[in-house]
Amino acid sequence: MSAGRLATFTVGGKTRYGAVTDKGVIDLSAHHAQWPTLREVVEAGALRRLAEEADAFAADFAAEDIAYEIPIPSPEKIICVGVNYPDRNEEYKDGQAAPSNPSLFIRFPRSFVGHGTPLVRPPESPQLDYEGEVVIVIGKAGRRIAEADALGHIAALSLCNEGTIRDWVRHAKFNVTQGKNFDRTGSIGPWLVPFTDEAQIANIALTTRVNGEVRQQDRTGRMIFSFRKIINYVSTFTTLVPGDVIVTGTPTGAGARFDPPVWLKPGDVIEVEADGIGLLRNGVVDEGTGR
Repeated sequence: MSAGRLATFTVGGKTRYGAVTDKGVIDLSAHHAQWPTLREVVEAGALRRLAEEADAFAADFAAEDIAYEIPIPSPEKIICVGVNYPDRNEEYKDGQAAPSNPSLFIRFPRSFVGHGTPLVRPPESPQLDYEGEVVIVIGKAGRRIAEADALGHIAALSLCNEGTIRDWVRHAKFNVTQGKNFDRTGSIGPWLVPFTDEAQIANIALTTRVNGEVRQQDRTGRMIFSFRKIINYVSTFTTLVPGDVIVTGTPTGAGARFDPPVWLKPGDVIEVEADGIGLLRNGVVDEGTGR
């Protein structure tokens, strides 16, 4: 693999960032005190430069010695897109065509963990579900961004398991916020892959597996709302800033759609994989037990 995988990680009690390569993990934060986190690297437009720079350094840590964190610490916004694949729209069985605008909701950073850290099933509900998704990270600020210009505002790609407490998304009349924001129920990572051009995102194959069984599989070329449209629409009502995270929607096949539903339980392993990005893997534990 190339050095173009930039991660935030903890080792020896200190959080750092660097490149994950075949030779090991290179601590690039040690060479760039001017950028405390990957968020500042993204803001400086230096992500690709750091990825290329990694080739010049020896590894500082073995891959097994680090603990992955979510790649962008404390992003200003994490905006999630719902119902963005044709089969997901059909799951609702309401006879309605795909909506003309994307459905959106917000998640908080502490609702996510990094690659390799277990998701936490809370005591309030057993209905922990998975949703594999492609993530885009904004690199250039903008408001009312035209679709034609939208890709110029992307800095990087990543992956998300947008874990959800299903019964809590139906607690009220019209919102899903509660069920989407239980602490440590989702994951983002493992790393950022610098964005290059439209061909990189045109038709990404996205797969979610639970305990090795394929549960979700689709391609970004089938999304109802393209990456360009999502950026255009979101930036109409809010200014997008460097480090903002947009989670772009999940294919059909979540556990809630089985009959009967199949919820995640302690010991399960969920893998979200996309060609050209990587593989995000997490287990599941019950809150307070560690198992």
